[in-house]
Amino acid sequence: MSIWWSLHLRREAASVPLARRLLIGTMETAGVDPDVSYDLSVALSEACANAVEHGGYGSRDGRSEAYRVTAYLDGEKCRIEVADSGPGFTRTQDIRPARTDAEHGRGLCLIRELADHVHIGAKPGRGGTVVSFDKMLKWKKDPSLLTA
Repeated sequence: MSIWWSLHLRREAASVPLARRLLIGTMETAGVDPDVSYDLSVALSEACANAVEHGGYGSRDGRSEAYRVTAYLDGEKCRIEVADSGPGFTRTQDIRPARTDAEHGRGLCLIRELADHVHIGAKPGRGGTVVSFDKMLKWKKDPSLLTA
């Protein structure tokens, strides 16, 4: 089975649970194991929260006020990409683990713990950051898609 979707969301906190619910619903319908769905939904929430907080220049054209979420479920793997129009990272080495008692700055480390592979890089063209991560899927024994 192959499922693909993409969302363009405003950089507002309310967009984060929307993306998370869509991902969980897609995975539940496809029959993905709930533990895998949960891990990916937390990682997606962290990536979206980063895009909301850091992902725009505040220009008047409105383009920087949005970010994009794309999810691919293909065969045994799920890949998720979150792209924004913010200043981006100059180098991946600039991403350092936060202190354990810090209230902010742990999102990217959490994504790395929950996903099998993570790539953080500059968005081609007009700037911004793309956070992409993937995870091998496990399946429920009785997927709802097959019983519907």
